[in-house]
Amino acid sequence: MLINNEINKDQLPNDMKQTSFPPFGRVRVGFKVVSNMHSTILAGGDFPTHSIPLEALRNPDFLCCCDGAAQSAIANGLHPDAIIGDGDSLLPELKEKYKDIFHQVSEQEDNDLTKATRFCISHGFTDITYIAATGKREDHTLGNIFLLPRYLCDFGIRPLMLTDYGSFRPASGTHTFSSFPRQQVSIFNISCSEIRSEGLRWDSYSYSQLWQGTLNEATGNEFTLHADGTYIVFQTYEAK
Repeated sequence: MLINNEINKDQLPNDMKQTSFPPFGRVRVGFKVVSNMHSTILAGGDFPTHSIPLEALRNPDFLCCCDGAAQSAIANGLHPDAIIGDGDSLLPELKEKYKDIFHQVSEQEDNDLTKATRFCISHGFTDITYIAATGKREDHTLGNIFLLPRYLCDFGIRPLMLTDYGSFRPASGTHTFSSFPRQQVSIFNISCSEIRSEGLRWDSYSYSQLWQGTLNEATGNEFTLHADGTYIVFQTYEAK
């Protein structure tokens, strides 16, 4: 059960300790957001088993479920604050039971992850952690991962996606990432014509193919990427 999953935060990079997980307890009146709160969005992929994403689900400031994730959330003892989607993946009995927090969005231009993101933004959240956005259908997994730069650049939020193996974080320009020796790092170039790195085992460059920036490794407690565009960084929880 979620309540029994504890995490040793010493194994996390400093920036993940500070920003990945919302403070415990909910400080909320209706949907009014109170200073620096985080939202956690639970998607309809594989429900997590690793302690780090499970910890992020334990006591979020605000838990927003895509409609396809509501059933697994409730089955795992979670209490959604909002359920978002077109309703096609939500059982009729759950739709009725949770009608007060179900917000139906019927347009089909955006997927449910983006609908949930827009909902959270509309209620003042700018730090959003995504859980269960990978697994199951591979096209959904790829689509969700590569939505992160859109959320960063077009929506102006700070998104972080946690999986059972590590985290995906989009960034633009020069950015320093907390790390640890032998942490596995992959870089996915989105719009850069120049990328340089410090603190990685192999020098980075402006990768023209998505696979070219994978399987790098941190050499110390942080690494820095200098770039002229946007990219996604994946960092593992464990050293190799």
